[in-house]
Amino acid sequence: MRSKGVENEEIRTTLDDLARADLQSDARFAEVFVRSRVARGQGPVKIRVDLGQRGISEPLMVLAFETESPDWQALACQALAKRFDDPGATPRERAKRERFLAGRGFEFDHVRHAMAYAW
Repeated sequence: MRSKGVENEEIRTTLDDLARADLQSDARFAEVFVRSRVARGQGPVKIRVDLGQRGISEPLMVLAFETESPDWQALACQALAKRFDDPGATPRERAKRERFLAGRGFEFDHVRHAMAYAW
């Protein structure tokens, strides 16, 4: 709306009206956002950053993650096995796989678990 030249106060009033009518909900948006990012194979770190960039508060993030409650270790295993055929024969290859998962937003524990159990 801002890009169309609508004033900030008018935007705020409109969003408040939509929220009162239960047509706009940050909590619902956060849940759907988490669900869609999990389906893409992204980890919790990346999802939290993306939610924060979209103005979602920490309590709503926690609620969205609790509602979805994915198995992050299994998700990391799936993402890794889908991208790579094996854990890698050299330290350089293993580091590449670890960087892949870290770039997807998985935590250190998830990466270690996936490196051990993805195949």
